[in-house]
Amino acid sequence: MDGYSALLVVTFLVVGLAVTMLVLNLLLGPKNPSAIKSEPFECGQVQITSPRQRFSVKFYLIAIVFIVFDIEVVFLIPWAVLYRWFLTQPSWAVLAFTEMLVFLGILGLGLAYFWKRRGLEWD
Repeated sequence: MDGYSALLVVTFLVVGLAVTMLVLNLLLGPKNPSAIKSEPFECGQVQITSPRQRFSVKFYLIAIVFIVFDIEVVFLIPWAVLYRWFLTQPSWAVLAFTEMLVFLGILGLGLAYFWKRRGLEWD
C-alpha cells in the first residue's frame, strides 16, 4: 500500500487544486455578461449561418472512420512496444502477431468496403 499512498496524495492535490480554481473563479471572476459575449464565437468573424445547421451524413461517416483508425493506432502502440518481449517467448510471439494480423485484417476489410461504397468521396 506504500506505493499507492503517493499516488493517492497527488490525486487529492490535483482534485483539490481543480476544485479550488473553479470555486475561486466563481467567486472572484468578472461577471459582466453582454449580448456580444453570449453569441457563438466564430474566429472573430461575423456569424454567417446558424450554428444549428444540419451537416451532411458524409461528414459524420468520415468522422467515425477517423475515430476508428485513431483507436487502431492507440491499440497498435502498446502492442508494438511489447512485441520485443513477445519475441523472447516464441509461442507468445506467434499468438501476438496472429492476433494483430486478424485485427488489422478486419479493419482493412472495413476500409475496403467503405472505399468501395465511395464513402471517402466528398460530393
